[in-house]
Amino acid sequence: MNREREERLQIMLSISELRAIDDFRFKFRLPSRAAAVRELMKRGLEGEGTGAAVDGSRSKDFGVLDTRNGSSFDTAKE
Repeated sequence: MNREREERLQIMLSISELRAIDDFRFKFRLPSRAAAVRELMKRGLEGEGTGAAVDGSRSKDFGVLDTRNGSSFDTAKE
């Protein structure tokens, strides 16, 4: 597996979202926030589908916490 990382992804998080990532990191003794985010992404990509984004959704419509009310996903499109 190629472990080189050539691309950077920058995201903005609320304090509560960052705290949730830090809690996950420390619970599983991960070495960094980046490692925690990669692990969470891996788990999410391997998990069940959630549908498709609703037309017209914006980045601000998607949150880390409280996704039932924060995400614009239509589970009927799954």
